[in-house]
Amino acid sequence: MLDIGELYKTFNAYTINEKKVLKGLNLTLNESDFVTVIGGNGAGKSTMLNMIAGVHYPDSGNIRLDGIDITRMPEYKRASYLGRVFQDPMMGTAAGMEIEENLALAYRRGKRRSFGWGITKAEKELYVEQLKKLDLGLENRLTTKVGLLSGGQRQALTLLMSALKNPKLLLLDEHTAALDPKTAQKVLELTEKIVKENSLTALMITHNMKHAIQYGNRLIMMHEGKIIYDISGEEKKHLHVKDLLDKFESVSGSEFANDRMLLS
Repeated sequence: MLDIGELYKTFNAYTINEKKVLKGLNLTLNESDFVTVIGGNGAGKSTMLNMIAGVHYPDSGNIRLDGIDITRMPEYKRASYLGRVFQDPMMGTAAGMEIEENLALAYRRGKRRSFGWGITKAEKELYVEQLKKLDLGLENRLTTKVGLLSGGQRQALTLLMSALKNPKLLLLDEHTAALDPKTAQKVLELTEKIVKENSLTALMITHNMKHAIQYGNRLIMMHEGKIIYDISGEEKKHLHVKDLLDKFESVSGSEFANDRMLLS
C-alpha cells in the first residue's frame, strides 16, 4: 500500500543551520498494516509523515501509495487518499462549526462541490451511526459547536473524520500526546477499533514505548533519518520496553535520550 524508496531530506541546506533529517529512508507497508513508529528527538519521524502528506517534498527518492507515485503531488491532491490526525486536538476540526458540519467536510474530501442541500437526511443518519461507535454521546449533539467539546472528544471526532472515507493510508502523528492518560487510552482503543473495522493501513508515531508494543501488528524504530529496527507478528507481541532500549543501544551505539518517551 505504501512504498518509500531512498528518501533524503535536508533542511536549510548549505547554511550554518543545515540539518539532514532523512538519509536514504526505505519503508514498505502492506495493505492493512498497522505500524507504530518510535525514535528519539530528531529521528525523522514527523518529517517522514510530512513527506507522505505532501507538506514537504523530498530532495530525492520516491513515495508510492497503492501504486500511485505521489512524490511530487501537491498536498491538496493527496487529500482523497490520506487521513491524518495531529498531536494538537485543535488542528483536526473547525471549532466554530457544528459536529455535523465538520463531518460533512470530511465526507466531501476529494469530491467536487456543487449547489444543493448542505447535509442530507441520509448523511445525518450516517453521522449518527458513526458517532455511536465513539461511545461519547456525540450522536445526540450533532448541532453542538465543536469548540465546546473537550480535547479528548475533539480528537476522537478528528479520528472518526479522518477514517470516514476509508483512506488508503491513515497517518497518526502522536495523536494522544496532548491528552491525559485516561483519555489517551480511550482514543487509542478507538483507533485500534476503527483501523480494524475498516481494514485501514495506518502509520502511528508515538512517544510511548508501551503503546508502540501494545498496538499494531508491526513496530519500527527510527534513528538519524533511517529505520534501525523493524519487528512484527509474534516477535512484536513478546517485546518489552527493555528490549527496545537494548536494541536501540546496540544498533545506534548510544543510549536512548528521549526523556518524554522513557518516562512514558
